[in-house]
Amino acid sequence: MKTTYVFLTTGFEEVEALATVDVLRRAGLDVKTVSVEDSKRVVASHRVEVTADLLFGEADFGSAELLALPGGTTRLNEFEELKKLLLTFGKAGGKIAAICAAPMVLGGLGLLNGKKATCYPGFEKFLTGATLATEQPVVVDGNIVTGKGPAFSLEFALTLVELIAGKAKRSEVAAGLLL
Repeated sequence: MKTTYVFLTTGFEEVEALATVDVLRRAGLDVKTVSVEDSKRVVASHRVEVTADLLFGEADFGSAELLALPGGTTRLNEFEELKKLLLTFGKAGGKIAAICAAPMVLGGLGLLNGKKATCYPGFEKFLTGATLATEQPVVVDGNIVTGKGPAFSLEFALTLVELIAGKAKRSEVAAGLLL
């Protein structure tokens, strides 16, 4: 089974990261959280402490199906190894998802060139090369999925379930969530 990797850094948005992990696991998908910090223990934006499954250097991204970036901070943009991974993976057609502030990382790497994208209000200027679709809560364009922010975390995660496992699985998971 291929793996979805959700990257965590100091200040990440709890709802965006944990709702994504929860919903994908409810769908029976393999999901690993990855700390890009020096410790597996990562403190989120509202002081919720989370223990990641792996440190960045421990992960085998050769098994990746999807790379997911929660927002809440611009800090993910500071990790060069993560950016190299995203660039290589994205240029090879690998699925990448980013929500809130995180699409800025993709914009800076040129991965949004010619694609529709959304983000948290105020971050539009960082979506270099994208056609802005900020009126939409979640946008899928080819191998890239972008989300607007915390209020749309379940929609974002369910979209990822559909992308990986199909519409029937999305409907099943949504029904279990009473959506």
